[in-house]
Amino acid sequence: MGRLNGKVCVITGGNSGIGAKAGEIFAREGAKVVLTDIRDNNVDKVLSGIKKEGGEGFFIKGDTTNLSDVENVFKAAAEKYGKIDVLFNCAGRLEEGMKPLDEFTEEDYDSIIGINLKGTMNMTREALKYMRDRKKGSIINVASISALRGNGSAVYVASKGGIVALTYHLALRFAGTALRCNAIAPGTVWTPMTRRSMKEDRSEAATEFYETIQAHCDSGSHFPICKDHDVANIALFLASDESRSVTGQVITCDFGSNM
Repeated sequence: MGRLNGKVCVITGGNSGIGAKAGEIFAREGAKVVLTDIRDNNVDKVLSGIKKEGGEGFFIKGDTTNLSDVENVFKAAAEKYGKIDVLFNCAGRLEEGMKPLDEFTEEDYDSIIGINLKGTMNMTREALKYMRDRKKGSIINVASISALRGNGSAVYVASKGGIVALTYHLALRFAGTALRCNAIAPGTVWTPMTRRSMKEDRSEAATEFYETIQAHCDSGSHFPICKDHDVANIALFLASDESRSVTGQVITCDFGSNM
């Protein structure tokens, strides 16, 4: 207990899934938690969970692709708590149908790249305004095993690959200081978003691509599937001072199913 005492943590995608679970876990460890998400249908439950853990925090609705919303999140956090110590970029989405490169649409590209990559870049740029002068802070991005193995839809892979590259870029930019940036690369995580995607109809080409993925990895039923707390606990470590020497790293989280 108390691994994040005194830290102010901003978490995107905080309405559900990994972001919501991270809010609970961070609060349990003493953090002041600021959650944001484009949706707010689950907020009462999330904030109740934080309170139950003895923690403190609030939610502000916002779109990470909208600069005004992004600025408002950090302004509200700084006005209430005086600083920002941690940014956990957890907001993201999958497109429908797991489309290979020869099937993606302009709508897929604009939506997925916008939320996954642009949103992460917007939040990170704004966080730096509060961390840069202090040269202190931890920025944690959610990438994906698909960025390292190619085993995902074309636009999603590209968006998560961009997050990996951004992580390296920022870590290099502040190497040797206490301002760190790392990424977590989960395999499939059992969240509301992935539950929906598993029920989607795929085209013949997408089905063929999915079967190719399965043939080149060991992700069979004998491997456990990650839960939201598996990813959130890694984020807890990266947010804490226990990881003070760790920067520019991409930590996989898939029970070894993609080795």
